[in-house]
Amino acid sequence: MALTNQTSSADQPVGEILSGDPVVQCAPQTSLKDAAALMRARQCSSIIVIESGQPLGIWTERDALKIPLGNPAWRDQIIADYMSAPVRTVDSTTPLSEVSYCFRAERIRHLLVMENNHPKGVVSLTDVVIHQGVEHYLHLRTVGSLVHRDMLRFAENTPLSHVLERMVETGQEAVLVELDDGGHGIFTERDMVRLIAEGAEHGPIGTVATRSLLTVDVDKNLYEAHRFMRRHRIRHCGVSEAGRVVGIIGFLDLLTGIELAYIKELRSALDERDTALTTSQQNLQLAEKVIEASSEGIIITDAHGTIQRVNPAFCKVTGYHKEEAIGNNPSMLQSGRHDADFYKRIWSTLQREGKWRGEIWNRRKNGEIYPELLTITAIKDDQGEVRHYAALFVDITELKENERQIRHLAYHDPLTNLPNRRLFYDRLDLAIAQAHRNQHQLAVLFLDLDRFKRINDILGHAMGDRFLEDVSRRIEDCLREGDTVARTGGDEFVVLLPDIDHFDDAVTVAENIINKFAEPVTLEERSFLVTTSIGIAFYPEDGDDRETLLKHADIAMYRAKQRGRNNFSLFKPSMNEQARRRVMLEHDLREAIANQEIYLHYQPLVDASSHELIGAEALARWKHPTLGAICPDEFIYLAEETGLMDDLGAFVLETVGEDARQFTRPLNLSVNLSAQQFSSQTFLAEIARLQEKITLVGHQLTLEITETALMQDIDQHSRVMRELREKGIQFAIDDFGTGYSSLAYLRRLPLDVLKIDRSFVSEVLRSEDASVIVSATIALAHNLRLKVVAEGVEYPEQAEFLSALACDRLQGYYFGRPVSAQAFTALLD
Repeated sequence: MALTNQTSSADQPVGEILSGDPVVQCAPQTSLKDAAALMRARQCSSIIVIESGQPLGIWTERDALKIPLGNPAWRDQIIADYMSAPVRTVDSTTPLSEVSYCFRAERIRHLLVMENNHPKGVVSLTDVVIHQGVEHYLHLRTVGSLVHRDMLRFAENTPLSHVLERMVETGQEAVLVELDDGGHGIFTERDMVRLIAEGAEHGPIGTVATRSLLTVDVDKNLYEAHRFMRRHRIRHCGVSEAGRVVGIIGFLDLLTGIELAYIKELRSALDERDTALTTSQQNLQLAEKVIEASSEGIIITDAHGTIQRVNPAFCKVTGYHKEEAIGNNPSMLQSGRHDADFYKRIWSTLQREGKWRGEIWNRRKNGEIYPELLTITAIKDDQGEVRHYAALFVDITELKENERQIRHLAYHDPLTNLPNRRLFYDRLDLAIAQAHRNQHQLAVLFLDLDRFKRINDILGHAMGDRFLEDVSRRIEDCLREGDTVARTGGDEFVVLLPDIDHFDDAVTVAENIINKFAEPVTLEERSFLVTTSIGIAFYPEDGDDRETLLKHADIAMYRAKQRGRNNFSLFKPSMNEQARRRVMLEHDLREAIANQEIYLHYQPLVDASSHELIGAEALARWKHPTLGAICPDEFIYLAEETGLMDDLGAFVLETVGEDARQFTRPLNLSVNLSAQQFSSQTFLAEIARLQEKITLVGHQLTLEITETALMQDIDQHSRVMRELREKGIQFAIDDFGTGYSSLAYLRRLPLDVLKIDRSFVSEVLRSEDASVIVSATIALAHNLRLKVVAEGVEYPEQAEFLSALACDRLQGYYFGRPVSAQAFTALLD
């Protein structure tokens, strides 16, 4: 409401600064739109909700930010649903000094002034500061000292709902809008009231923001900024520096500047008061009003330590009433955290120097212990005798908590709360020094999640963050007391095992972590399996300093990925040469397909009973121009890591289609799929494109994929497989028995063929366990109506044994090594 222009002292009753205008009010059933329109018409920042003559609550411009404009139903909602209640009130006789303290202590911006139990008006922080005659302090500070350089900025196409959420979260009154034409706009709490009053629709921020941003230079003082905003009738303006908009300053910021200067001068006055207390009791009485208005707690005792006076801030901080404190001793506040020597040192300093300042822990009336910054001054008379002690203190609980959080954030990852790289380095350096002194070993484990990017691609970064939090807890569960795990990058973790007796200790931890990752993570009712590859380096065998150990653990981790992921590897010096080779091959692989260095070989597939040639498995080969033949496991791994797997996979399928034209009879042609190909969001479209391009008339195409790859997202993979089966494509589970071998997924997935891994076939005649496993696998597959292929058959005895078990198809060197398409065609004649 409007206020008079009269200024007043700190003791003036708050009711005297109010004008006679009626309180802006409405009934609780008033619609949000009507309430906003009333506030806008009266040009005020709050409205009181009244029922039966009594205030129920208050609705302010800050509350307006919480209205969900994106939901059309808001227009049917009433003010009672969004008001703040109960409304904080003060009596009209309350001195301005107490009102000012209330604003600062309770962090509010409006108070309802009551007179004879009826609302008389609303007073704001602005009104109180101006009417205490401190506006001249605006000359003492520059705009640059208060500008919010880290304030919120949004592109003009940002949804209004998102802007409102961020304003509520951060408590900011206004935000910058970066316009597409390079200019700037502004959106404030008052703009939100305007939108509600106009019944505006939800849309991008650029359509509702004020698009012409007025600015003031960063070097102007706050008084000039205040005149600028008053002249243009605005409450916020931009701040420019060297022609660039660096932030926003508002009227509330000007008041903050006033308060900062006011508090500085107030503290100076308190210092002068302390000097005055040493000379005269009369000066103590003159400082009484300053003491009463102080936001810092004050205790005055006699020479024996008996409390004679406390101020309102003392009561607010400690919880004791003035009557409970006066006549008592300050020891009533002792927390028990300090011993007798601590207090003896305080009194010794007071007697020697006449002053003591430091941090101390005290206890509130409710038993809560809190930290405070305390200054005690001995006040002497003209003869130099101590007559009083004055203690001034500030509750620094919030400051201590902020310091603790800052220290924590400096050394911990904000997402997982694990130690960050900086803290890990400190602990590793310390562990190396201790290991050197005590002549023992330590281990560093470098962990990288396999194909974690797929989680972010499918579910977004928010779900990816939840996944990383789950992963962090799993790793911690596998560690011993005293071990450290840190997150050093997006999906990278490092583990320190500071005291181990043998290499096996680190291996055991690595195995436990890998086993822990075998449990799927459920996100949004979908199960995901992401494995990890681990590299291990030991002190002092693999390095005697931090950099060397971490580098070698990283190299070992890449070795684990080359071995198929989901395992661990120990560092060896030879890995350095392998690392250099890997860098070279990564580069050369990008040119290999275009240079026709990649080609296909076909390994025969025969009927187990007749040994008739019925198909072949297509196998990619790479003949490097200088290194010769490159192992398929090596370059396929590189293709996945470098993002070339889709290109390589498409090349293989297209080549199979071209080669099939020269095959003289119908065959079952198998092609291996990588997990990366199968998880690609464009996989179905790519297969459809290739089916149009290649010709497989008369031939059956079977796509092979490993157990581990299928388990990574079984629901999504099952859907893709069913769509492709409708197009005539069959699926085989490759290397069965080496992964999870779960009956549950065999039942859920639309499979056609099960391939028994060569590791079981090679032992089938020598190991009873292997023969039992193979026999059971064949029986299980047939019960599930699946065909069975045995890989790695190298001897006739193996073929006979497998045929006797009713295995359907055989593949291996006994029936033929992989050969070119031309040589394979000759086998068909």
